[in-house]
Amino acid sequence: MLLRENIYDRLRSDILACRFAPGDEMREQDLAERYEVSRQPVRDALLRLQREHLVTVQPRQGYRVTPISLSDARDLLRFRLALEPACVTEAIESAPDSVLKSLDEFRCFSGNHEDFIAYNRAFHTALAHASGNRRMATALCDLIGQADRLVRVSISNLKGHDPAKLVAEHVALIDAMQSRETRTAARIIKAHIGATEKRVLPALKRNAVIVEERSS
Repeated sequence: MLLRENIYDRLRSDILACRFAPGDEMREQDLAERYEVSRQPVRDALLRLQREHLVTVQPRQGYRVTPISLSDARDLLRFRLALEPACVTEAIESAPDSVLKSLDEFRCFSGNHEDFIAYNRAFHTALAHASGNRRMATALCDLIGQADRLVRVSISNLKGHDPAKLVAEHVALIDAMQSRETRTAARIIKAHIGATEKRVLPALKRNAVIVEERSS
């Protein structure tokens, strides 16, 4: 992998995992030292992340991790609500039985909160790829990655949360997909994403680093 791609991937991952929290300031030299590279690949990565609205430029000061606005969070979840059911439908209509059978690995979960975030991301990523539609899968995987940031920022609302209910929803969706019950699967995934919105958005409203409106 090219150095600039590697730095971009590492920096993007650190932002989405909230190792750089929304609102954190970043400087090229500090990042170059962190990743043990020159400033040029760092600058290239920051420009790409600026185009993705994950980083904003602060004139004469450096960069800042873009705060999450309620409107952007809502837009992301609504886009996912439109796209993920379409991926599930594509998978039911086109995926071979072996692909749908492979979802069985997500029927069980054990671990801590961070483990659940990884498990949840892997499950929804598997749904995206099961569609067999590369463009849809790429777009959905990007949304899923950015949604991780929403979950981590809203962590106060999720502490002590028993993941059993969410895992049960995953199992019900897997059952419907393997039975190729399109309507049932669409209903389950829509309700699943809708519940995520109801859980996450109120928590974001209480978080100090969240801004109410989009940045210009």
